Amino acid sequence: MKDFHGKVAVVTGAASGMGRDLAIQLGQKGARVAISDMNPVGLEETERLVKATGAQVHSQLLNVAEREAVLEYADAVIEHYGTVNLVFNNAGIAYHGEVERTEFKDFERIMDVDYWGVVNGTKAFLPHLIASGDGHVVNTSSLFGIMSQPGQSAYNAAKFAVRGFTESLNMEMQVAGHPVKVTCVHPGGIKTAIGRNMTVAEGGDAKAMADLFDRYLATTSSPKAASIILKAVEREHARVLVGADAKVLDALIRLVGSYYQAFSAKVAKRVIPRS
Repeated sequence: MKDFHGKVAVVTGAASGMGRDLAIQLGQKGARVAISDMNPVGLEETERLVKATGAQVHSQLLNVAEREAVLEYADAVIEHYGTVNLVFNNAGIAYHGEVERTEFKDFERIMDVDYWGVVNGTKAFLPHLIASGDGHVVNTSSLFGIMSQPGQSAYNAAKFAVRGFTESLNMEMQVAGHPVKVTCVHPGGIKTAIGRNMTVAEGGDAKAMADLFDRYLATTSSPKAASIILKAVEREHARVLVGADAKVLDALIRLVGSYYQAFSAKVAKRVIPRS
């Protein structure tokens, strides 16, 4: 997809962060945009910003974890625009908590949004992407879909699952000969609200974790991240690492293999706030 002009692009999690910047930059490139999120105030602001680019916008509140709602949303977008060319399954939430302190409901909540939200969005729009003759699925995994970290078991599980699902989908589209490209996105630390909106296990310090993320881990701006992702889509890359931290750590893990786990455990013991 060398040119976004006139294409219809769906972006979930568009009320802030990378989702908002993806929607704005797609609008600037001439795409017609469909945005969704659970945050009505943020979504309304994104709609205003995308319209300011001169782009057409379809906006709707949506919980990506609710499968029937996502299926109905796909029908609504098709009814509005008549076609869909790109789907950015970007919506996600963060959580910190060790396995022994994390409730089953918290594992399920993270998986419902971060993994099943991607599956729901992909399944709902895939027939329309195939029918468009020029489709592209862009699923957001994470650096934590490449490496694991203490206290991130739920998030790691979801993001590794997104990676496996997306890479398999990419191969299936090639085997079937469908006109759909697939990209798996692995952002490192991006300067968005995800850290500040992070939930933690009972007894954990949400503010301390948010401060740690914002101060030391969030190194790439959200607009820059969106620009990197869109360039990868234009170049039909199957995988994109977003941020220098993602690139360095990916290379390190390839070099040292599972030995990174011992090092990460030592670092976490020193820097992660514990109650």
